[in-house]
Amino acid sequence: MSAVLGRVAASEAAVVVMPAPGLGTARRRFRREHVGPVLLTLIAFAYLALVLLVPLAAVFIEALRKGWAYYWNSINEPDAQAAIRLTLLAAGIAVPLNLVFGVAAAWAVAKFDFRGKALFITLIDLPFSVSPVVAGLAYVLVFGLQGWLGPWLAEHDIKLIFAVPGIVLATVFVTLPFVARELIPLMQAQGREEEEAAVVLGANGWQIFSRITLPNIRWGLLYGVILCNARAMGEFGAVSVVSGHIRGLTNTLPLHVEILYNEYNSAAAFACASLLALLALVTLVIKSLVEGRFQKENA
Repeated sequence: MSAVLGRVAASEAAVVVMPAPGLGTARRRFRREHVGPVLLTLIAFAYLALVLLVPLAAVFIEALRKGWAYYWNSINEPDAQAAIRLTLLAAGIAVPLNLVFGVAAAWAVAKFDFRGKALFITLIDLPFSVSPVVAGLAYVLVFGLQGWLGPWLAEHDIKLIFAVPGIVLATVFVTLPFVARELIPLMQAQGREEEEAAVVLGANGWQIFSRITLPNIRWGLLYGVILCNARAMGEFGAVSVVSGHIRGLTNTLPLHVEILYNEYNSAAAFACASLLALLALVTLVIKSLVEGRFQKENA
């Protein structure tokens, strides 16, 4: 018994006097545990630099390769100005239309139950899954001179394809889901309790929307409008099909860049492309600010 107690005491003494891991060991263990995340972060930044930052920098470098005077003349010549105006016009019409539709669609989906809701949501998402080129061809098939409604439109002197209305229609189609898809999950998460309480207190539909719903969704709404506007100004595929590429008349800024590049006027093409790149950067900054404000209010 005394021998057993002696061994226990000896082991306890050994445990007591066992030295703690040194500072160097702790540092090596910390490095081993964090080298993986640090390495992955560096790889991600290197990939983003290669795919995004280097091409973006190349656009501005090529745009200014012949100097500021040439850059200014490239974006100030009549065809470029017409393309800029048409781009702003198409976005200026498409974004408000999709704003109204997106709010109404999100309100209907989030606040009411009705037959065909799943089909309705699927139709909202359709522009995400359909190629913009296919959408443009569909518009040509329906509204073109040889299309289903083409003869009737021609008889009434209405021109949609190869004209500004067709460009606006194509832009509306490709940007349709952005506001609605931003608001639907937000409204669903907020529930219906506040609106139902307002109805019980005698509020009408406009009062409920303006005083309860709109303040709750304002940052999400602004976020969706920003994305919708950026997509509208940068759209190429669907607009390219329905525009007809009539220089100075039906060319948006992305189409004008393509024409200049195909004519081997790369400096002017990059000068006009830099405007779209600047738009993307400004949109990214505004998007980050709105997203941060939105997350702060919902924290």
